[in-house]
Amino acid sequence: MFDAAALTKDLKEHLRISEDILKIVEQENIKLRDASSTANFESMVQKKAILPELEESLARLKEQRAEWLRQSAEERARHPEIAGLLRQNQDVIMKIIVLDRENEHALLRKGLVPPRHLPSPAKQKPHYVADLYRRGGK
Repeated sequence: MFDAAALTKDLKEHLRISEDILKIVEQENIKLRDASSTANFESMVQKKAILPELEESLARLKEQRAEWLRQSAEERARHPEIAGLLRQNQDVIMKIIVLDRENEHALLRKGLVPPRHLPSPAKQKPHYVADLYRRGGK
């Protein structure tokens, strides 16, 4: 049975967790932009600490997602707060992804990524698209 109040509550909780992760990633970004700062793995510890909470929240949302999608368009339209929370969650997650990618690049520039964590050149496939065009898109 669909419970809009439970979904709203869980989406708000997931938004809170996502905002906490965003704060961690923003702090990491500030420290990485500072040329005088040294390697600080405090943010990695913070991310690992919040991971179980994030996984639990995602599991709850996965269960509720199927029920939400089974609802008619009219029923979903009666709960605009859910659509708004979904958008807010997506926005925060996209900010996290963009900032985290910037942080990864900063770590690479500073040489703070161990070589075993770098992708092999074979996996990167820098000319993949050019090769596709050369083969005629086959």
